[in-house]
Amino acid sequence: MKFKYIIMLVMISILLSACASKENSDETGSVSDGESTSENSALEHEVKDQAKSDVGFEMVGTDIEEAQNVPAEEKKSLIEVFELYITAFNEEDIEKYMSVIATEPEGFDYQGEEKFVKETFTQYEVNRTAEDVTVIKYNENQAQVYASLSISLKQESTGGKLDRTGRQVTVFIKEDGNWRVTSVYFIGDVAQ
Repeated sequence: MKFKYIIMLVMISILLSACASKENSDETGSVSDGESTSENSALEHEVKDQAKSDVGFEMVGTDIEEAQNVPAEEKKSLIEVFELYITAFNEEDIEKYMSVIATEPEGFDYQGEEKFVKETFTQYEVNRTAEDVTVIKYNENQAQVYASLSISLKQESTGGKLDRTGRQVTVFIKEDGNWRVTSVYFIGDVAQ
């Protein structure tokens, strides 16, 4: 029975990690689940498919370069919105969390995201910590923010726990003059 819960926690961890990509499917899942609604499960994603994309860097590399063309005010705004995105999720504040999600995102469905996040908040205690937050690509309508993430997951009904680390690029678009999350790419670190 414990094995079943551990497997479920691993799956939820992967889902909460976020790597939604529209490249592999016209239908996509949640910004939090990292999974498209195509036939492939999160465990079947190949790193080579996710490793190099239009997200501004190779996710297999370790060198992260800050974009040099970001105006100071835009950089400040992007970092603040990214921090709100992380904080609102950790605080389980659905209203605040959804306020930074694009209403017509490219990488997931808005209503599906809201439903998934509500269910997650009901069943799990999740804490995401971001480090090395860097704007790696920028133009006036779209920006990409890199972060090293540590994710701690606890299932409230069983007390089962799982910790995971990885690298994430959060893609933002301008919507009504504000930066909003439109897609997320995540690659989990390989356990040593």
